[in-house]
Amino acid sequence: MTVKILHFADAHIDAATGGKRDAASGFSIRTLDFLKAFDTIVDTAIAEKVDLVLFAGDAYRDAAPSPTFQREWDRRMMRLSAARIPTLMIPGNHDITPASTKANALQEFASLDIPYLHLAGEKPKLWRPEELDNVPIQVITVPWITRSKLVLKAVAAETTPEAVLGGLEDSLQSWIGALLDETDPAFPTVILAHYSVFGAQFPNQQMVTLGSEITLPVELLKDPRVTYSALGHIHLFQDLNRGNQPPVVYPGSIERVNFGEAREKKGFIVAELRPGHAEYTFRELQGRKFYNREITIRSAETFTDEVLAALPSEDDAADAMVRLAVHYQSEWESALNVREARQRMRGALEFHLVRKPIYTTRQRIHSETPVHSLTPVDLLRKYAETMGFQDSEIAELIHSAAEIFAEPEGSQRGED
Repeated sequence: MTVKILHFADAHIDAATGGKRDAASGFSIRTLDFLKAFDTIVDTAIAEKVDLVLFAGDAYRDAAPSPTFQREWDRRMMRLSAARIPTLMIPGNHDITPASTKANALQEFASLDIPYLHLAGEKPKLWRPEELDNVPIQVITVPWITRSKLVLKAVAAETTPEAVLGGLEDSLQSWIGALLDETDPAFPTVILAHYSVFGAQFPNQQMVTLGSEITLPVELLKDPRVTYSALGHIHLFQDLNRGNQPPVVYPGSIERVNFGEAREKKGFIVAELRPGHAEYTFRELQGRKFYNREITIRSAETFTDEVLAALPSEDDAADAMVRLAVHYQSEWESALNVREARQRMRGALEFHLVRKPIYTTRQRIHSETPVHSLTPVDLLRKYAETMGFQDSEIAELIHSAAEIFAEPEGSQRGED
């Protein structure tokens, strides 16, 4: 029997709250982009009658979302519940507070008995079919371990957090291995985890501090007893075991969080699983267009023309997010017609012109004689030496300068 699942992660529905606002909803236009992507995921799950939805963590940007955003998340989860689609969620690092005594941002799904909606707890667990509304599948959930827990364990053991980190990685691998030993080969097995994995590629601007968080070995997720690894935490879609079984998949985030993700595809996964085999497709979400460009100006005379040429066309920029970083010599600042550039991008949702002037470093002339006592030719010689000119080049330079400095024939000092 084949089980059809939908796997998504890193929704971060409250990640972009600034900018232009929608009068009807009160949300920023960018917030609506995230909610639209979320709606597409829920619509797909319902329309294609998937057997199970797996959410691999990071519903929000932090562990204290506003009630308004919790309402929006809950509304979409309740649509899955109403459609009788079992959904298993695991909190990500952004959903968990550093304080071990406080609830995570998805806690209501554990506190309330909501049909078909399930939340993983704080310890690795093997979810059997009877715990997933009799879907013939088994899921190992691997919860996030916070940095504060590492520090507390380090203090208790009188050692360093780094030493504890290595021990916890070993313990977590052993724990997952023991749970795999308990699985029934008659059912497909999924590992649902919100972690970095060795060998994974990170997006341009996603900040991950290596050595400060647990990292899972990819070999563990390639165990032949695993049918599919459903991962979250890294915002870039990738399969760390592409072309082989089992797939080890990050679906990526559902919308672009910043300009560093401008060229990345965003989406989710629909997979069909049977014991020992998985096939999946990446479903791309057509989010808002992003343009992130960077140029270095060649001339003050062509400053504005070069900026305009680097911008997308007015048609392409319509309702898009546009960023242009411009490097130029600082003394050319006044040559840029900013108004003309902004006029060209008036149809964009947002336009960011990032100016990066280049300041020329002033060279110091080393001389035992006071500078004011040096002749123009001496000053030129010292400058050429400071700049690293060859002796032959200096001689030619001095010769040319002498001709320029020479007084016209027949002239006398003091004459106009």
